[in-house]
Amino acid sequence: MAAPTLTLKPGTAWADAWRRCLAVAPEAFQDDTVRNLWGGGWQADGRSLPATTPVDGTPIAGPPRLDADTARRAVRAALDQHRDWRHVALPERKARVGAALDALIEHRELLALLLVWEIGKPWRLARADVDRAIDGVRWYVAEIDRMLDGRSPLDGPVSNIASWNYPMSVLVHAMLVQALAGNAVIAKTPTDGGVGCLTLAAALAAREGLPITLVSGSGGELSESLVRAPEIGCVSFVGGRDTGARVATAVADLGKRHILEQEGLNAWGVWNYTDWEALGAQIRKTFDYGKQRCTAYPRFVVQRSAFDAFLATYLPAVRSVRVGHPLAVADPDDALPELDFGPLINAAKAKELSDQVTEAIDRGAVPLHRGRLTDGHVLPGQDLSAYVAPVTLLNPPSTSPLHHAEPFGPVDTIVLVDTEAELLAAMNASNGALVATLSCDDPAAYERLAPQIRAFKVGRGKPRSRGDRDELFGGFGASWRGAFVGGDLLVRAVTRGPKGERPPGNFPDYHLVP
Repeated sequence: MAAPTLTLKPGTAWADAWRRCLAVAPEAFQDDTVRNLWGGGWQADGRSLPATTPVDGTPIAGPPRLDADTARRAVRAALDQHRDWRHVALPERKARVGAALDALIEHRELLALLLVWEIGKPWRLARADVDRAIDGVRWYVAEIDRMLDGRSPLDGPVSNIASWNYPMSVLVHAMLVQALAGNAVIAKTPTDGGVGCLTLAAALAAREGLPITLVSGSGGELSESLVRAPEIGCVSFVGGRDTGARVATAVADLGKRHILEQEGLNAWGVWNYTDWEALGAQIRKTFDYGKQRCTAYPRFVVQRSAFDAFLATYLPAVRSVRVGHPLAVADPDDALPELDFGPLINAAKAKELSDQVTEAIDRGAVPLHRGRLTDGHVLPGQDLSAYVAPVTLLNPPSTSPLHHAEPFGPVDTIVLVDTEAELLAAMNASNGALVATLSCDDPAAYERLAPQIRAFKVGRGKPRSRGDRDELFGGFGASWRGAFVGGDLLVRAVTRGPKGERPPGNFPDYHLVP
């Protein structure tokens, strides 16, 4: 029987989402553009660039990019906001953040729909991103009195530069907690996507009187203001190692407080292991959002003698992964599809990753699995230029980026090893990672090997996550610089405590956080 022809779910088109944005926040959305938020108001400045959604190539709103001079004015205005806001009493700050959360809940579905169109998240994951932001900040509102005992805001606003993949649960979450702690907040919209979702969230928060600045622009042009400006009290960065290294150099030279989360090749090791059913249940989940996550697992390091059993578990799991258009349905009354992932962030990234796969195979990697987009959940004639089906390669050559760097896409690499020393070397290939997992039957062996894995969090047979509340988060090696976060530490990172206090983190030995 032929598969049913798919169509876009009624009411979910980009035009529908945009009309709703114009109705909900006309101060921030105008005609076919968005505005920048600075100086306490929405500004019709910046140069909007054309943009398309990775989902199917539909034109969408692009970021209104500021020039360097305007960015400097925005930072100075944020300092004025900060000087006023830091004296607002904590009960009032809690009330305003709580009101902003209520507004986010009211428009939860629209925020999620914007995430689908702008960064290609499947509906389930888009809603989860919004909900994690709301639930996480609610927890901080309930706990903040205890966390701020004996502490005060910084001397200047917190500047946030974050990647595009989690606009709500990482960036908006951090901004609201920073404001709750008494700081004005500056955020740069990611160049690759999320400007509409962030603009709507910022509009809802600004209506409640929260001191938020939201601007767009190129990193090179805005970094002098958002990283180096003397007005900035702290820099919070989430992104790649190349840009992160430049930011790290700047903040270290200037003695600025900083939180710099960077990529790493998170690895899953399999050593003297037999519970294949448990592992199989986890493998498909690792493909959520096409592995475009800082805690994704794109590398499996497998004991050679167990490779046949591993492969018998792995291949059925990867073949079950569902890819396609997040808003396509067979019948208008159908629920939105339960997909593992949709497109990558853009066609350029899809081509780059596909080229890396081709090059790795040409240099000796063995293709164990290559999915087909024609088998995916797609519309007739849909633009698939931003899509990559799951790929699995055995033993990528050491000359390939896939050997040592995070692909940030649905490409798994498998490395076979014979000794514990080889296992550890392969799992530590990227000089530090955020998370790792070791599947190992013997608890004693796990306890011996896990501390030698250069990841901040190591799980036994289960994936680790970023975490925000009861568990701190950071990284080893080149995967992190500056203060660790999570729970109390997120608040400590953006407030002042006793004189000479040094927040836990990866600070250079010579650098004392003021």
